[in-house]
Amino acid sequence: MAKAAKTKPLKATVTHLEMKRRPRAITPLPVNLHATLMKATDIPLHFYRYLQWQVGREWHWVARLRMTDDHLSKIVHAKTTSIFVLSVDGAPAGFFELADLEDSTVELSYFGLMEHVRRRGLGEWMLGQALTTAWATTPARVIVSTNTLDHPAALPLYQKMGFEPVSQNQAIVRPLSDDEILSLMKAGNQTAG
Repeated sequence: MAKAAKTKPLKATVTHLEMKRRPRAITPLPVNLHATLMKATDIPLHFYRYLQWQVGREWHWVARLRMTDDHLSKIVHAKTTSIFVLSVDGAPAGFFELADLEDSTVELSYFGLMEHVRRRGLGEWMLGQALTTAWATTPARVIVSTNTLDHPAALPLYQKMGFEPVSQNQAIVRPLSDDEILSLMKAGNQTAG
């Protein structure tokens, strides 16, 4: 039996951004779209992993996919975590995740759309919804991080909405191996069946 090829680590520049006041204007929902945004309370882990995979696989979102159920559950089911799922025409289309941190800070931990709804004007609208939700608790600041492996529009969109870069660092991202992807698919099928 042949061994699975190892994945080559990828270098990324991580940009950390912050926003110290709520945005002045929020983009309206594009016309002729049937979209809903709902808070997912007590989200099932298999569905959370599905969202992470569908939204982030192209951008190498791997950290949460590698976590054990116990570790992942402690994060996503924490009282300080809020996850909102976007649906378009009744099907999952993206999500955002907020984390209440110390020092009156809210982190936009994850934000993204699935490939089938990109380029329809939803990104700016959904980011506006995420920021409205983040600012509802009147934090001192909202933070987000992105990196050079992310969607090329991510950093410009964050800046357009009012985030300002505060620091950068280098990171190494190890993409999922074929075996890890197969394991995730098997786990998802066992849960769904």
